Amino acid sequence: MTSTSTPAEAPVVPERPRFSLQMSALDLVNIGIFAALYIVVTYAIAMLGVISPLVALLTLPLAIIAGGIPYMLFLTRVKHAGMVTIFGVLVGGLMFLTGHPWISFVITVVVSLLAEAILLAGRYRSQWHAITAFAVFSLWYIGPMLPILTNPDEYYSSASMQAMGDKYVDDMRELFTTQVLAAYCVAVVVAGVLGGLLGAALLRKHFRRAGLA
Repeated sequence: MTSTSTPAEAPVVPERPRFSLQMSALDLVNIGIFAALYIVVTYAIAMLGVISPLVALLTLPLAIIAGGIPYMLFLTRVKHAGMVTIFGVLVGGLMFLTGHPWISFVITVVVSLLAEAILLAGRYRSQWHAITAFAVFSLWYIGPMLPILTNPDEYYSSASMQAMGDKYVDDMRELFTTQVLAAYCVAVVVAGVLGGLLGAALLRKHFRRAGLA
């Protein structure tokens, strides 16, 4: 008597969503909510910099790392090309309105477009492309520091810096040398990678549900 065996069923893989440029009202709401959440998280940590220039220098990379959590969570909601770019425009615009230099807004838009291109290369479904995209997006943090190199006198005489007091300004002039700012730029890149990894690790369950692998 011969016995028949049924082949093992293949695991069901969830269908990956198709991406288009058409956005719904929910997509726009998600962009606004997560852009605001990202700003609140990063700004809350960066505000500790009012204590001293040294604290400001140390907390900015921490703000980048913490920002990886809301940003990566936002990427699990991305279902249409262009959402990441709009997210960056909102972040850059809000930062500009709160006193950041115009060059910071321009850099934020540029790195947002680069992050979008990276995600597109991974078809918006690659976890490693998402981590890389966040690291690239985090380069906007270099923008607010550029005026210190290009026009330090104007930067330190601005109303926002004068409001910090003479001692704060003098300490910042002494601390923020060209070498320190170069090291800061490197720290931004490292913090961006760490933030992406942290966000992906903490949100692994959300990544799986969104089909990010």
